[in-house]
Amino acid sequence: MSIQLAGVHKAFGPKKVLRGFTLTLREGETAAIVGPSGCGKSVLLKHLVGLLRPDAGTVFVDGRSVGDLRRRELVELRRKIGFVFQFAALFDSMTVAANVSMGLRRLPGWDRKRIAERVGECLGLVDLNGLGERFPAELSGGQRKRAGLARAIAASPKYLLYDEPTTGLDPVTTSVIDRLILRMRDELGVTALVVTHDMTSAFRVADRITFLHGGKARFTGTPAEVRTAGDDVLRGFVEGDPALYYGL
Repeated sequence: MSIQLAGVHKAFGPKKVLRGFTLTLREGETAAIVGPSGCGKSVLLKHLVGLLRPDAGTVFVDGRSVGDLRRRELVELRRKIGFVFQFAALFDSMTVAANVSMGLRRLPGWDRKRIAERVGECLGLVDLNGLGERFPAELSGGQRKRAGLARAIAASPKYLLYDEPTTGLDPVTTSVIDRLILRMRDELGVTALVVTHDMTSAFRVADRITFLHGGKARFTGTPAEVRTAGDDVLRGFVEGDPALYYGL
């Protein structure tokens, strides 16, 4: 069992963001949802962890409807899901190690030694060895993103959700983050969902790409299928061509 969004609708006042979005995330894959800023990509992620509930439709994680979970069940669900925030969302007053260990300190049976060992493992996985005692302000933008990823994987989640993981990064650092996303899949076996407007990154990391347009999944396919798709709106987005995208 994995993740499924079935006919999800969501509006904020008169603004309809999702209009029947449907997608099934296969176990073990890394999928990407692409679309312009403000189209509802981050809204979708918030539904998966119960921060938002659909106005209509259903969100399933491991066969359970997220919207029907009680508070305690929702806490248990969130332990299965690592969330990588767009701007890392690290606490500036805490060291990198303290940020990474936040979720572990809430787990029963985890003493200081075990937590410290796990933090070291996670920092190693994202190539931040020896930087645990630094503060976020002492890190580069790419290092902060990696620290956020280390925190997301600390509790050994089954799923990883990435919210615009390459925003604000230069091309070289973007490539580093993309490689880490693939490493998480290959070394940890996690199922991942990446939301992004960066097509270069999506083509690098995704097994399948879904184009979110008009609140719906307008197209879903492999990177090769996206590149050769005949849909002019999709082509306009991929190629950055406003005439195609807006039908001018």
